[in-house]
Amino acid sequence: MGFGELVFLAMALAMDAFAVSVTNGMCLKKCGLKETLSMALTFGFFQALMPLVGFGGGSFFYQQIKAVDHWIAFGLLTFLGIRMIMEALESRKQAEGEGCDIEGSRLTLKLLLVQGVATSIDALAVGISLSVVQANILFAALVIGLITALLCSVASVVGRRFGTMLNDKAEILGGIILVGIGVRILISHLIA
Repeated sequence: MGFGELVFLAMALAMDAFAVSVTNGMCLKKCGLKETLSMALTFGFFQALMPLVGFGGGSFFYQQIKAVDHWIAFGLLTFLGIRMIMEALESRKQAEGEGCDIEGSRLTLKLLLVQGVATSIDALAVGISLSVVQANILFAALVIGLITALLCSVASVVGRRFGTMLNDKAEILGGIILVGIGVRILISHLIA
């Protein structure tokens, strides 16, 4: 997996956290520098941690699955991408006419940790895919975490200024990128 592809993967994985950060910026009673940094660091940490966990699990079973590894990577990434797109479209339907579900709330440690874990579950499955393609997981996790932190910082400010304009669009784009990477992995293994 090349660096450009890794950046796109990281951006795709960060889209859930980006959308949550936009919503937090828009809806939280107070969302200043402290809250923005808390979100960025928490989401970046979990997005970096989960691929490490997934990679460890995937590496454990790699010898048993290496004959079909490209199909597994394709299947996981395509499933995650399509699910991300479907969830974004569903949330778009539900959001019509609705306000913030956390409006007036403060960013508590509990809320932050729940959001951090919830937005990084997809990264766990991607970690399995990264083990299949024998990626440098430490470098990949670092890039994923840093890009997530950066995007979440920007998203918090965007949420304060522009509201929900980008939420579902970011998740749809992330889903398309995941599917595209899955297809590229499958094609590269099939023609190799």
